[in-house]
Amino acid sequence: MSKKNVFVTRVIPDAGLTLLREHFDVHVWPHDRPPNAQELVDNARGKDALVTLLTEKVDAALLAAAPTVRIVANVAVGFDNFDVAAATQAGVVLTNTPGVLDDTTADLAFALLMATARRIPEGDRLMRSGSWGGWGIMQLLGHDVHHAKLGIVGFGRIGRGVARRAAGFGMQVSYHDAIRAGADVERELGVSYVPFDQLLAESDFISLHVPLLPETRHLMDAKAFAKMKRSAILINTSRGPVIDEAALVTALREGTIAGAGLDVYEHEPKLAPGLVALDNVVLLPHIGSASITTRSKMAEIAARNVIAFFAGETPPTALNPEVLAAARR
Repeated sequence: MSKKNVFVTRVIPDAGLTLLREHFDVHVWPHDRPPNAQELVDNARGKDALVTLLTEKVDAALLAAAPTVRIVANVAVGFDNFDVAAATQAGVVLTNTPGVLDDTTADLAFALLMATARRIPEGDRLMRSGSWGGWGIMQLLGHDVHHAKLGIVGFGRIGRGVARRAAGFGMQVSYHDAIRAGADVERELGVSYVPFDQLLAESDFISLHVPLLPETRHLMDAKAFAKMKRSAILINTSRGPVIDEAALVTALREGTIAGAGLDVYEHEPKLAPGLVALDNVVLLPHIGSASITTRSKMAEIAARNVIAFFAGETPPTALNPEVLAAARR
């Protein structure tokens, strides 16, 4: 019996590729850039499975052009690159990699908060410029993190991880989420639930951890920034379009808020005009889950989803398991 054919849209860690190659004929996109729409179609044709990243849009057009594809495994927890309804209609199983990257992303969110608050990248640039003239009492004054008020928007696994880290700095943590956590969780983490507008008004730091949904797109816009403290700092490690990036540039430039730390962007890899020129924003290249261990585990989970599917088992993290029977036709 011939092996199934799998197309992997970028080079992923060996933990995933080795597993895939043990079971399938694997074709890996060789370039250090994502395939464009036509390249994705060309490489998906005739394949039985795709292993994708967030950069690849899996929609009705792709699935119609590659009708042999039965499963698509995202090497990511997010799946806003998937048209879930279209895949379900086509009988194609979709999977993601939840859980494994929570602590790593929470680490990064808190590191970004610290770096923005204490102006660490600015200090690094000053030292590398060769223009530092020595210690000065008014030099690079930042914001204290300890005992400050942290507002967490989105209180899932990553948001709760940030709350745990904040406890070590004695921060006062409040949160807002569409679904309130249980009283036991609030007691355990020492957090309080507040309405969104109250969180905006009271927080010294706001960290975003919501999925990208119609109701969260541009959640942080000019109106939201106007409700924040002028001394507040915004952190985003969720999804770029949660912030109206043009409005953020204006808010940072005009001092409506004090600063921002971003790992994700509205139109990746492009940035809003004027963002790069601002000193009061820290910019990272979407590295929330970028540790060796975590990215390896993500690749392994994606591979195991594909292996399980073709073994007649339920993929561990299927997004639409109701189509499994149809997908195996």
